[in-house]
Amino acid sequence: MDDALRIRILPWSAARAAAQPIREAVFVAEQGVPPELELDDWDERSEHAVAYDGAGRPVGTGRLLPDGHIGRMAVLREARGRGVGARLLAALMERARARGMQRVALNAQLHAAPFYARFGFAVAGAEFEEAGIPHVAMERAL
Repeated sequence: MDDALRIRILPWSAARAAAQPIREAVFVAEQGVPPELELDDWDERSEHAVAYDGAGRPVGTGRLLPDGHIGRMAVLREARGRGVGARLLAALMERARARGMQRVALNAQLHAAPFYARFGFAVAGAEFEEAGIPHVAMERAL
């Protein structure tokens, strides 16, 4: 795990400059998600976690929707495997707890479901497709 990693929880107005390029690199460029599906109306209404490496570069992001859904978790390719996703997820769950939420939920890309399971998330529905990518709904109590 990268000890120099810093996570900030920000409104979209402050997070966008750092978060949007990460999401575009991961979802649009790598995974082929149509750009018009990647940004949505929930961004303005959500809180965003942005991970900064030791040099202050944004390397990962995720968001917490007002209803307790965690989404848009993305880590730049060069920062993967260093605990960035784990730290982002922990920060978003802690923020949900601080807001008094009892549960969090997310739609995990099927290949990422084992990652979320390591943090106590359980499958909560059948597999489905979103933006052409297989997903599964997962949730956990806080």
